[in-house]
Amino acid sequence: MDIARPRQIMVVSELPKTRSGKIMRRLLRDVAEGRPVGDVTTLADSSVMTAINDKLSSGAND
Repeated sequence: MDIARPRQIMVVSELPKTRSGKIMRRLLRDVAEGRPVGDVTTLADSSVMTAINDKLSSGAND
């Protein structure tokens, strides 16, 4: 029996959230699948995506 498990786990200080507090899973999916990140204008803090992309490109898993 196969068990689903993540290929990589990354600890970040903050998740991309809208101004109303909802997590933008679409953006996380884009990053995880190597696609360009879409529209980030609805984020409360758009610098979060830059930090996540930087951490992913540096290969840090801490």
